[in-house]
Amino acid sequence: MATRKVTLSLDTSALEFAERAAKADGISVSSWLSKAARREAVRTGYTQRCTRPGAPDGTDLAASDEAELAAAEAELRAQG
Repeated sequence: MATRKVTLSLDTSALEFAERAAKADGISVSSWLSKAARREAVRTGYTQRCTRPGAPDGTDLAASDEAELAAAEAELRAQG
């Protein structure tokens, strides 16, 4: 998935929660925030309005995030 660098302002406690959660998941804060934003958008009813045939919608992306996370966790466990 393509990424884009952005500058965000977060309140201190939100950033601390994100840092702790990302560390617990074994992923970067950027990756964790990206996944959290996507999940929240899907949870609150956002649907991607893309006219491109076969383009994934938000729920597909959120599901792929979960699969990617599960695979990463399995790989980390296998490494010890």
